[in-house]
Amino acid sequence: MSITLNRDAVAFAKKLILAGKIKHDEGQWGQHNPDAAHENAFLQKHEMEAYANWHLGLDSGHQESTKGRYKFPYGDFKTVHRDGLIAAKERAAQQGYHDIEKAADELLQQLEKHA
Repeated sequence: MSITLNRDAVAFAKKLILAGKIKHDEGQWGQHNPDAAHENAFLQKHEMEAYANWHLGLDSGHQESTKGRYKFPYGDFKTVHRDGLIAAKERAAQQGYHDIEKAADELLQQLEKHA
């Protein structure tokens, strides 16, 4: 399994942060992370490319047309969540995906500046 940084998602997250579409959640990302039903509802209205923008990682072991290709979610399809970026950064660090870890950290820093 090869997971790489989704640069388009990073650029998309930066635009959202600059536009003020952020949440400074307290608690666990698991409380805010969209579940499968929310993901499926989003995909009924949007293309897979829009879904991909909400994930910092791309798994080349899965086809582009599957949800399994997209890893390290950071938002709820409307806003960037602070706890989502923290979770992505921590998981990427634990799993050795340093480019994703660094990108999540940079997005966190940007989010803090625009709070």
